[in-house]
Amino acid sequence: MQQALGGSDTAGFARAYAPRPLTFPAAFGPHPHFRTEWWYFTGNLHGPQGQPYGFELTFFRIALAPQRPAGASPWLTNQVYMADFAMTDPAGKRFEAWQRFARGALGLAGAQAAPFHVWLGEWSVRHTGHWRPPSGGAGADAPCATPGVCAAFPWRLHATHAGTTLSLRLVPAQGVVLNGDAGLSRKGAAPGDASYYYSMPRLAARGTLDLGGTHVAVSGTVWLDREWSTSALAPDQVGWDWFALRLRDGADLMFYRLRDRDGATDPHSAGTWVSPTGTVRHLTAKDVHIDVLGHWNSPHGGRYPARWRLRVPALGLSVEVTPLLADQELDLAVRYWEGAVGVVGTQHGRAVRGEGYVELTGYGDTKNRFMSIKSR
Repeated sequence: MQQALGGSDTAGFARAYAPRPLTFPAAFGPHPHFRTEWWYFTGNLHGPQGQPYGFELTFFRIALAPQRPAGASPWLTNQVYMADFAMTDPAGKRFEAWQRFARGALGLAGAQAAPFHVWLGEWSVRHTGHWRPPSGGAGADAPCATPGVCAAFPWRLHATHAGTTLSLRLVPAQGVVLNGDAGLSRKGAAPGDASYYYSMPRLAARGTLDLGGTHVAVSGTVWLDREWSTSALAPDQVGWDWFALRLRDGADLMFYRLRDRDGATDPHSAGTWVSPTGTVRHLTAKDVHIDVLGHWNSPHGGRYPARWRLRVPALGLSVEVTPLLADQELDLAVRYWEGAVGVVGTQHGRAVRGEGYVELTGYGDTKNRFMSIKSR
């Protein structure tokens, strides 16, 4: 497993060279000819009195080889899965994270497109029940604007560990957003240094959370990132800062800042802005300015940015992004920071507020460099 997570042999795998049509529900399912893939769920939830919670549930598929090994044993597979589950309770100043591994065989872990299901043990997201999509909403950002999407819902998200259980029903409140060039997200200058990347920034969530012996009804919004690739970070790229922010007026901002070894922003950093009316605008490294306003020192040795100002002059946008809890570091097989954040600022002089998630990798991590195959 360690060799698989840190390896760089990509011969025989498919690569992302050019945009290609994404059809649904197939694009919800696995793409096993690419080396790495993930289903990334991050959510901002609220209890009955408005108390905030955050969660991450992520499933990673890693191909050990381009082809399945020959043989009749049901244990044989070229696919392994890793899943991370984390909960943030700002009021209780509590953050916990867990990780599991399994091979993609014997039903231990896997993914399928229709009916949609991705799982590792009892951690899963799957199609279940029935849902009648709302009428109207014919715009490009309407939940059912992309053919095949709404028929795949509703989904049931479920994860449990050590007395913490999260169970949510998810339905789309907004449509699919293709990042980059019609879903092709370039991460470097070389051909194939790219991924296929789409998001669903607004999945309406409702369900229950058991945390510390307390049973809470929760509701909120979940962001889904889907990405698959065979590329690795370039030798001079050491990590990234990823922002997924939802404003209360209905706008969404995603931006990933790839960091070079000298601390500079890599020119292949990019993002996506979705206006409240659904207009999509792709952002380049030159469009977004990020100022670090504070730091947090991890007890494990890393030093992370802990508060930011994001400015997008072309949109008249300036916001401060603040973690709801300083320590949201996942000290797992790969150490990284991923946590719930609040957003306050202005756009064209008008006050805006919001919430979201931030992911930080490559900050003093002495563990396995999983980032070498993970390619925001």
